[in-house]
Amino acid sequence: MKYYIIAGEASGDLHGANLIASLKKKDPHAKIRAWGGNLMKKQGANLVKHYRDLAFMGFVEVLLNLRTILRNLSFCKKDILKFKPDAIILIDYPGFNLKVAKFAHKHNIKVYYYISPQVWAWKKRRVYTIKEVVDKMLVILPFEKKFYDDYYVDAHFVGHPLLDEISKVKFINRINFARQNKLDPKKEIIALLPGSRKQEVSRMLKVMLGVMDNFPDYQFVIGCAPSLTDDFYRSLIGNANVHLVFNKTYQLLQVASAALVTSGTATLETALFYVPEVVCYKGNPISYIIAKNLIKVKYISLVNLIMNKPVLKELIQNDLTSENISEELKQLLTDHKRQRQLLEDYEELRCVLGNAGASNNAATIIVNDLKQKK
Repeated sequence: MKYYIIAGEASGDLHGANLIASLKKKDPHAKIRAWGGNLMKKQGANLVKHYRDLAFMGFVEVLLNLRTILRNLSFCKKDILKFKPDAIILIDYPGFNLKVAKFAHKHNIKVYYYISPQVWAWKKRRVYTIKEVVDKMLVILPFEKKFYDDYYVDAHFVGHPLLDEISKVKFINRINFARQNKLDPKKEIIALLPGSRKQEVSRMLKVMLGVMDNFPDYQFVIGCAPSLTDDFYRSLIGNANVHLVFNKTYQLLQVASAALVTSGTATLETALFYVPEVVCYKGNPISYIIAKNLIKVKYISLVNLIMNKPVLKELIQNDLTSENISEELKQLLTDHKRQRQLLEDYEELRCVLGNAGASNNAATIIVNDLKQKK
């Protein structure tokens, strides 16, 4: 069968790649055309557009790039009709993907949404669009299934795909990691995960690097996004004594004593490696004011949302200063009571998320459903 998959950012590329691998096991003759990244391409997808050309975040940024977005949407619709897929599989990225879902539904193409938009947080009215144009929601957070059930949407909890990815990680100790990446094997590591988009990395790195002088006994290592270049990071860090690693984020998290993490999927990844972390977020001021008035949730990090309590400290917008980060980071590194509580919360988080197997579960549902319709 033929599948058209759309992922609009780095995390979607990762989950899309794992889903493609599972689809090919269930459907060995699968033909896959995709919008995504290098990981999806490596799994055999015919890549149409790279997510680095799609990743606009924030209300202002979207408005400034509206012409590009509309041009991409028009191209996507034509490409879908030309490819004639049996199914469209959408991975998060709702502003774009829900428009594609409407188009696909209009042309009688099956639509599967893997990794739900956060409609429970904001733009709740989107749930009515989803109910109308999406055939099945394949959700990865336990509370999302109940949310959709309340609106009579056909939703299936498949587990969280990060557990699949993390289960494949090979163990590495700090000394070997240090040797491989030209670090000091005697110094503990603080990981910096500033995001995957140029806009947010530029914004976040400056404030993250501002804490370094307060922690001279540690070495700071940036987990770099694969879609961004070494030159880009070098232009931001200047003469700062900070190290860069590409395509080694999970290795970095295995050996880090703590981490500063931009809000997003990375906060959950960090928690699943049991690393103490500070959640950081600073957006375009206008975008932030708009979002603050629209988003109706208590927390911004996935860890706190899933656990429904403040497991992690969230430093947002004006609260995100080098001084506040330093204070919180010092507590995470020295307060043993805080460390014990955090590890207990991380254990509970693991239990809530269930077992690995999300990609396989999602692929099974999609392929079986399509076979029934044949």
